[in-house]
Amino acid sequence: MKYFLSLLIISSFFISCQKKRAFQTKNKSVKSTVKYAKGFDIITTGNQKKLIIKKPYQNAKETFMYILGNKTNVAKNELKVPIKNIVVTSTTHISMLEQIGAENYLIGFPQTKFISSEKTRKRIEEGSIIELGSEQTMNTERLIELAPDLVIGFGLNGNNKTYETIERNGIPVLYNGDWLEETPLGRAEWIKFFGVLFNKEKEADSIFNVIEANYLDVKKTALKTKKIPTIISGNLFKDVWYMPAGKSFIATYFKDANTNYLWKDTAGNGSLPLSIESVLEKGQNADFWVGCGLFENKEDMLRSNQYYNSFTSFKKNKVFTYATKKGATGGLIYFEKSPTRPDLMLKDIIKITNPDLLPNYNLTFFEKMY
Repeated sequence: MKYFLSLLIISSFFISCQKKRAFQTKNKSVKSTVKYAKGFDIITTGNQKKLIIKKPYQNAKETFMYILGNKTNVAKNELKVPIKNIVVTSTTHISMLEQIGAENYLIGFPQTKFISSEKTRKRIEEGSIIELGSEQTMNTERLIELAPDLVIGFGLNGNNKTYETIERNGIPVLYNGDWLEETPLGRAEWIKFFGVLFNKEKEADSIFNVIEANYLDVKKTALKTKKIPTIISGNLFKDVWYMPAGKSFIATYFKDANTNYLWKDTAGNGSLPLSIESVLEKGQNADFWVGCGLFENKEDMLRSNQYYNSFTSFKKNKVFTYATKKGATGGLIYFEKSPTRPDLMLKDIIKITNPDLLPNYNLTFFEKMY
């Protein structure tokens, strides 16, 4: 579950890997089959197909290549496909597995309570998906007993003792860097990563093409209005306001929704640590506040900090939260599904800021806060 710190580009992440897997792509004539994502490639040379992970974790200087075939040989970077059973470690992976019809191959997950999908929750209740503890301190003994064909992991860097243990026991671990993508469509395109692992490339391509077309279509819809509302995002955490930077994927949503995001001209693709004074000076009179962390109501916000009542959007009930829409055990639908459905995320923001453009659409991830 890629969790927390509101609309920051957040999380605690990834995997350790053997440097012997690192390689440099020397054949510059090879063209990627991936259109938006910067973190992976799928290439075919003759009868040989390769999955290339170009950005496994933050500031990574190594690239990992896996030859996909009919046998597994980790030492030679060969991975047998299709995968028959798998362990994943992020709720965004759940959504992608379900979209391509591969959810029944999932046999283990850390902190299953964060999974919101009704379909996968049913398999958890039936005992088909085993609880593996937390993502940072997984129960490796239990995982090794499950003997999955593959583990999909994520982390901030390449130093993770848990993943090292898993690999030493002959279970391959693949990096998934979808969270590092800087554009909404780039994140969603990682569905092709799962498609190639399960020999469901056509399904993954088809699903992504629909999402892409929907996204670009609704982006055009946003241009039909002359009303360009101002917008802020984020919230205070220990007296620091974390605001999405101007090149972040969140800022891209605001731009594509045809809004005036007040921090759109800032540098960086992560989040900006700001003082409450600077946020008030620039954003006090913004029309909308979209994304306010894990707050579910205004009372909780004011209990946390009275400064929130200084914003016009707060006073006029123009604050929208994703924290109220949850699965049966408390998992947030936003964290699980929004990265894989950027078309619905964009529709949400347009519905919030210019509702007349989408009269028949109901919000998927957000809800007005009272």
